[in-house]
Amino acid sequence: MSVGHFTRRSILSGAAALVTSPAVVAPARAQSDYPNRPIHLVVGFAAGGGNDIFARLVGAKMGEILGQTVVVENKPGAAGRLSAEYVANQPADGYSLLVGASGAMAIGPAIYADLKYDTNKTFTPIGMIANFPLIMVIGADNPSKNLKEFVAWMKAHPGKANYASSSPAFTITDELLKLKSGMPGTMIPYKSSNEMVLSVIQGQTAMTIADGPPTVPQVKAGKVKAVAVTGKQRSAELPDVPTMAEAGFPGVQVDLWSGIFTPAATPAPIVDKLQKAFAQTIADAGVAQKLKNLAVNPGGATPAEFRTIIDGDVAKFREVVKAANLKFED
Repeated sequence: MSVGHFTRRSILSGAAALVTSPAVVAPARAQSDYPNRPIHLVVGFAAGGGNDIFARLVGAKMGEILGQTVVVENKPGAAGRLSAEYVANQPADGYSLLVGASGAMAIGPAIYADLKYDTNKTFTPIGMIANFPLIMVIGADNPSKNLKEFVAWMKAHPGKANYASSSPAFTITDELLKLKSGMPGTMIPYKSSNEMVLSVIQGQTAMTIADGPPTVPQVKAGKVKAVAVTGKQRSAELPDVPTMAEAGFPGVQVDLWSGIFTPAATPAPIVDKLQKAFAQTIADAGVAQKLKNLAVNPGGATPAEFRTIIDGDVAKFREVVKAANLKFED
C-alpha cells in the first residue's frame, strides 16, 4: 500500500469517526429530544405577585403543549434583576427560562449603568405574556373620594405620606405622579406587588401603584379604593376607575409588560419549539380569558415585535428618569 493511499484512507476514516462521534451527535439529539426533563420558569418576585401568577398560568399550559412539567421557581431580589442574572448564568439548553418584567428588562437598563446583563444581548425573547396599565389604590378608610382629593390629603399629612413599591417600574410611576402633582411621599420597599397591596390594606402605607393581578381582587372586595389607572384607557375589569388623565394628571401614563426569555446562546431549534409552544399558549381561549380577568391584555406580539418594544421602552424610560431627575440605588 502506498503512503499516499494510506494517508487518504486514514483521513477518510478519521472524518467518518468525527461525524459519528458521540460528542458531535449528543447536542443534536438533545435538541431533537427537547424537552425530556422539567423546565424551570424563574420569577424574580415572591409568590403571589403579578409575575408569579402569570408564570403559573402560562407555565401550566406550556407544559401541556410541550409534554413536560414546568416548575415555577421564585428568586426574589433587586426588583427582578437577581433572577435575570441567575438565568443568564444557567446552561443555554432551554431548561431555565426567565419571566422578565419591564422593571428588570427595560427600566433596569435605563437606570443602572452596571447591570450584569444586557437584555437584548444576553437573552432571546420567547414571547410577551401580557401588557398592562397599573392601578393606584389607597386605603379603604382614607377619606379621599378621588385622586385630586388624595393628593391634597397627602400634602396635608406629610408624616403619613408614603407609598409601597417592589420595583423601579412602580417607583418611577409613583415618582412621576409626585412630580406632576407636587405631593410628598416616601418609598417603602416590599418584595412583591402582592405585599405592596397588603401594606395598604394593613395601613402600613398610604398608597401604592401596582399591577392588576394582586390588586383587582382587593379592589372588588372593598379592601382598598382604586382612584386611577395609568393606561390610555380604563381597565375593562375596573370600568368605573378613571385614567390618570381623566383624574387630572395626563403626564402620568405608564404601560408595563411581562414576558418569557431564554439565554441568548440557546440553540435555535429549542428556541423555535419554545416560541411555538408559547404562541399556542397565548392563543388559547382559556389562558387569554384568565389573563383578561387579571386586568391585563394578553400578549400576541411576535418575538421580533417584542424585541422592538423592549428597545423602545428602554429609550422611553431613560427619558423619563432624566426628566424627573430620578436616582436609584442598588
